[in-house]
Amino acid sequence: PTTALTADPHTPVVELASHVAVLDYADEESVVQTRFATTALALLRAHLEADGALPPGVRLLTDAAHDAERALADPLPAAALAAGQLTFLGTGWTYGLAQEAALKLREAAQSWTEAYPAMEYRHGPISITGPGRIAWAFGPLPTGLAADVSAVGGTLVADSQVGSESAALDPMADLVRAQRLAVARAEAAGHDPDRPRNLTRSVILGGPASA
Repeated sequence: PTTALTADPHTPVVELASHVAVLDYADEESVVQTRFATTALALLRAHLEADGALPPGVRLLTDAAHDAERALADPLPAAALAAGQLTFLGTGWTYGLAQEAALKLREAAQSWTEAYPAMEYRHGPISITGPGRIAWAFGPLPTGLAADVSAVGGTLVADSQVGSESAALDPMADLVRAQRLAVARAEAAGHDPDRPRNLTRSVILGGPASA
């Protein structure tokens, strides 16, 4: 059995999949998908929550939605707006968020970004960090990572360091901040964040190059 998540009820996958969840309210015109990405993740979290199967440390979806309002309103980190390079880090399920954040920055803003599991960062990838470069961590930080970033001259962005544990943004809400950063950096560089170069809304295998 195959389950498909789609924002387009007319896509061929609707006929090919065994089960389909149509999230057409999350469809968007932008080539760079942000709303659909977070909506699909929210759906998966809601199912885990309904089944009582949320992994340890993952908060309720209502908490994430509340934090998303903060993520939309809070100022973006000034250092991240001006950084020459950004490395996104995550642990467990938040590593997927790190990959998504790096992808959106590359697509929308043509920024130099990378993504790694936080525990692997010090085993090689930290060599890219330095003055004018950012390490952005989703969720709790491994012990000693903040000091290591500081020691090489980099700037750490980690909401989990702000205030108490209850004050930290849900990692999925922190992804919204990264999405906002992609738009801000794209516009500052004179790029259209909705229509990046070399990208189309869908990739059609075997179709014309312009598809």
